[in-house]
Amino acid sequence: MPNCRTVVPFAGTPEQEERLRAVIAEHKGTQGPLMPVLHEAQEIYGYLPEEVQVIISEELDIPLAEIYGVSTFYSRFTLNPKGENRISVCLGTACYVKGAADVLAEVEAQIGCKAGSVTPDGKFSIDADRCVGACGLAPIMIVNGDVYGHMTPDQVEGILAKYRGEVA
Repeated sequence: MPNCRTVVPFAGTPEQEERLRAVIAEHKGTQGPLMPVLHEAQEIYGYLPEEVQVIISEELDIPLAEIYGVSTFYSRFTLNPKGENRISVCLGTACYVKGAADVLAEVEAQIGCKAGSVTPDGKFSIDADRCVGACGLAPIMIVNGDVYGHMTPDQVEGILAKYRGEVA
């Protein structure tokens, strides 16, 4: 699946940078500003590229290594851009035991990309996640926040059709 992207060049806009700097200014001087700034930065850009981390580091006077450490430690932060439609398959123990690996393999086959990458058109990204805390619904696939429980590989195509705009 050679056309899938795991790294995409940074393409931030001046408007995004202005919003980021306003967020930083709002939190600068408060106790523990890093987490809220990172959350809002990710809302602005959709992910936390190095260029954004450098701005945060310089403006908050926090070492870049610390910002990188925090942004890679917490699973809700991502250093890579995501697709228009974000697919996540839970590979926690309960989901894995009930066939999540087969669901993930079918998703990868349907979109033509491996977990951790974005389709060339930017329409889909796929991630294999740790436990999402809904073990009673195992195995689980999440698309743009919509949770699909008790998944089987044969359900994948129909669900993805909805996000491709093929089904009303």
